[in-house]
Amino acid sequence: MLQLVDFVIRNRFFLVFVLLEVLSVWLIVRSNTYWGATYFNTSNYYVAKTLAFSNSAREYTKLDEMNADLANENARLHALVTTLSQRNPVDAPGGYVPDSAFTARFTYTVAKVVDNETNKQNNVLTIDKGTADGVKPGMGVISATGVVGKVRFCSENYSVITSILHSQFMVSTKLVRSKEIGYAKWAGKDPNLIDLIDVSKYTKIFKGDSAVTSDQNSVFPPGIMVGRVENVTVHPNQTFYNIILRLSTDFRNLSYVYVVQNQQLVEQESLKTRTIETK
Repeated sequence: MLQLVDFVIRNRFFLVFVLLEVLSVWLIVRSNTYWGATYFNTSNYYVAKTLAFSNSAREYTKLDEMNADLANENARLHALVTTLSQRNPVDAPGGYVPDSAFTARFTYTVAKVVDNETNKQNNVLTIDKGTADGVKPGMGVISATGVVGKVRFCSENYSVITSILHSQFMVSTKLVRSKEIGYAKWAGKDPNLIDLIDVSKYTKIFKGDSAVTSDQNSVFPPGIMVGRVENVTVHPNQTFYNIILRLSTDFRNLSYVYVVQNQQLVEQESLKTRTIETK
């Protein structure tokens, strides 16, 4: 208390000066219409800027929650779009009516990426969903922009995903305009580019054409983006194109992914196994 009194005594002239300045400004604002309006507008401007900054800070702290909500909504929309596209396939002949269980066979689980690799020959990523959430090895994984990979190992709360940026990963891929089907396989170099192999050179290929997952795929729903045709070359003694796709997914900035479950996968695989055993 004595220190406060001592401070006031030592700075009494300065404090009186400040008080008189404030009083002068208040008298000017109260007695002069122009300066009153100016003060009112200026104060409103700075109050509005302060509130805007406060709201921005509050929204920033809720970004994770908002992203999670958006990811859940995307999962719902993915399921809806897949069901509708399977119910009314564009290239199906007249009279074809798909089974309702077949059209709704794909379900989606939202997961957050907690670890990710892009600079190795065989890259993997880790998500925060495991067997406790119904995730199993062999399930496909996609993002909001395209194919990500396939579940390889699971614990109760985590799963390791074999990325599409892996030398042993391939996915059946169809070019939208030419309807040609090949396999997307990473060459182990640029994480933005991937090769499309086994596409006949006797088919016309369009630069910029979209490459999506094909119907001949039990892990991924058809029509999921893989990339776009970046470059096309062919050697005279080859029967297949050398096609390079620019990946639709930016693997350096993955935050949320969707684990895809094909509820009829076991039935499909068991039939294939029986076919192999009878050969």
